[in-house]
Amino acid sequence: MSRVAKNPVKLPAGVEVKLVGQQLSVKGAKGTLDLNIHSAVEIVEEAGELRFAARNGDQQTRAMAGTTRALVSNMVQGVSQGFERKLQLVGVGYKAQAKGTVLNLALGFSHPVDYELPEGITAETPNQTDIVIRGIDKQLVGQVAAEI
Repeated sequence: MSRVAKNPVKLPAGVEVKLVGQQLSVKGAKGTLDLNIHSAVEIVEEAGELRFAARNGDQQTRAMAGTTRALVSNMVQGVSQGFERKLQLVGVGYKAQAKGTVLNLALGFSHPVDYELPEGITAETPNQTDIVIRGIDKQLVGQVAAEI
C-alpha cells in the first residue's frame, strides 16, 4: 500500500462524508465538494476516520489509493477551514480592486484587465497591491492564483 494511503483522514466535528457507489461527497460549514473515486480504491469510514486501500496490489493501484487519500484530505480541510492564497502586485502603477465576482487589475496596459472569478472563489483587496483569493477547492484556488 502507498505510504500516504496508510494514514487515515480524520473527520473534524461538523464534517459529514457520504459515499454512494464511487461518488464521495464531503459536506462542512463552508460548503460541499464531490469526487469520483477510482474503481480500484476502497474507502472505509470507521470511528470518525476514513481509511483507504487498494483493491489489488499493483503499483498503479497503490499510487491511486495515495492520490485519492490526498484529494479527500484536501476536501475535508477545504469544507472545514477553506484555502487562501495571497498575491502581491509589484510594479509602478500596478493596482487591483475587487468588485463582487470581478477583479479589476491595472497592470501597465493601456486598458484595465477585468478577471471574472469562477463560482466558489472570492477575492478581496486589503490594499491596492495585495490580493487574497479564498475558496474551498484547493485546486481551483491555486488555478485562479496562477491565472492572475
